[in-house]
Amino acid sequence: MSIQRSRIGALVLEDGRIFPGTPFGARRPAEGEAVFTTVMTGYQEVVTDPSFYGQLVCMTYPLIGNYGVCDEDEQSRRPWAAGLIVREYCDRPSHWKARETLASYLERWGIPGLAHVDTRALTRHLRTHGTMRAILVPDRTGLTDAELVAWAQRAWTPDREDVVPAVRGEPATFGPADAPHIVLIDCGVKRNIIASLLRRAVRLTVLPYGVDAATVLALEPDGIVVSPGPGDPTRATDAIETVRVLATSGIPFFGICLGHQLLALAAGARTIKLTFGHRGGNHPVKEIPTGRVRITSQNHGYCVARDSIPEQDGWQVWMINVNDGTVEGLRHRSLPVLTVQFHPEGSPGPQDSQDLFDAFVELVQQRWRARTARPIVLAGEGA
Repeated sequence: MSIQRSRIGALVLEDGRIFPGTPFGARRPAEGEAVFTTVMTGYQEVVTDPSFYGQLVCMTYPLIGNYGVCDEDEQSRRPWAAGLIVREYCDRPSHWKARETLASYLERWGIPGLAHVDTRALTRHLRTHGTMRAILVPDRTGLTDAELVAWAQRAWTPDREDVVPAVRGEPATFGPADAPHIVLIDCGVKRNIIASLLRRAVRLTVLPYGVDAATVLALEPDGIVVSPGPGDPTRATDAIETVRVLATSGIPFFGICLGHQLLALAAGARTIKLTFGHRGGNHPVKEIPTGRVRITSQNHGYCVARDSIPEQDGWQVWMINVNDGTVEGLRHRSLPVLTVQFHPEGSPGPQDSQDLFDAFVELVQQRWRARTARPIVLAGEGA
């Protein structure tokens, strides 16, 4: 399928800005929140990241589609982005793993794309004015600019409701029965999180978002992970109480992105919406205790308000974003809890943050060894 340069489509923002473009992918309109990501590669990983659910994603890197699409790069069972906006789309990919073009992939899943957009101007606009409601239309023929803007102003966005149930998966188990047991609550988990845990020889039980704390604790886990996911964390009210019980149970707890935000809310902190969010593979994060800086992969529109963290209850800021000082990680003085706002499985560095899985699994193994250890019986005792 060739992509012609007839710019009959458009991305329309709620503030009245209209960015013309050429449609590709599914020929259908879409509503959502207009955001941008600065990743240079990984467009398939972007659209299959559940945290992009309900968002019209602008790729700042100018050439997209040049290595096609393959099964191995999927991060979940399907793409979740509401639409994709690019500067230049390549419809003739060149890569030995490519199975189809990005356009045919998006069309198969009913997701519209828009090419030949001035993505630099769009990104600068969103950085200045913030993410906002938007519509993507493949053909604006017959609609006035006023009608398009009015449509954009009433567009649905994922902050209006708890959208995590839309992306959660089915229960699943992995790994050997005689290994340390981790329960992962799936709020929109990515496959590489599961792979990162399984590489460390654990038994993994994946439970869907909405599970209560009693069900998790009944499985006698040696560790608990709460995954990333989409939307406003304050909408996930039931999950906040579940996380509060699990994080204070004494079982090692690892919260990633949304899991980090839910832990903060459960501890009594508050979250705030960022102007344009952190989305990309090049965000520097500093560990406060060591001064170490790591390059991280990020995809979130909310953060934990630093001045709201209840330090008197033992909670400590562990990491901060070097660019804007926002909270990137929390720990507790006595509980085996660690959280990060970024995606440690994303590996942009390429392996900068895999050590966080090592640190968490070490806590899990310590609990497992203590729980499964049998007393040593000396010869002659008990006779």
